[in-house]
Amino acid sequence: MRMLLATRNAGKIAELRHILAEAAPSVELVGLDAVEDYPETPETELTFAGNALLKARDGATRTGLPTVADDSGLAVDALNGMPGVLSARWAGRAKDDEANNALLLDQLADLDDDKRGATFVCAAALVWPDGRELVVHGEMPGRLGREPRGANGFGYDPLFIPDGYDITSAEMSTDEKNAISHRGRAFRELASGI
Repeated sequence: MRMLLATRNAGKIAELRHILAEAAPSVELVGLDAVEDYPETPETELTFAGNALLKARDGATRTGLPTVADDSGLAVDALNGMPGVLSARWAGRAKDDEANNALLLDQLADLDDDKRGATFVCAAALVWPDGRELVVHGEMPGRLGREPRGANGFGYDPLFIPDGYDITSAEMSTDEKNAISHRGRAFRELASGI
């Protein structure tokens, strides 16, 4: 079955292909670059689930393919759950991972290590062309380090240390990260509904 992943983020496409290859091997996952061009759906909702559904509904309507979309981000305890749905744009509209990480480190600079708790959150939506919808959630709790470490990942991965580990998400192998990640948990649950 051919299924659209409503993103142009190459890192996210690779990560989700890897997850779905194990959980739903009959699915051929393609990104927005593989279908007729249409503008990416703006994330205008105030929740991860709302944004995921917007993108999945738009993709299914525009392409006629079952469409998967997710919205995910980092919820920092000391920032009352922010950056949340604004994670990709925390330092501005450019979706600049380095700038987002630098701003977050600056905002948390005075906090002791025991007050640097955070959780990666993911809402994943699957919308079929006939209107059926499925939304699932996944979380990965942890804490934020004091400097970026590792090169395997994107976004806040170089700062995020999952509970039970002393290494960042960006220092983990792809398989190790996918086994515990918020996206891995959400997409394995989603794949069970395909």
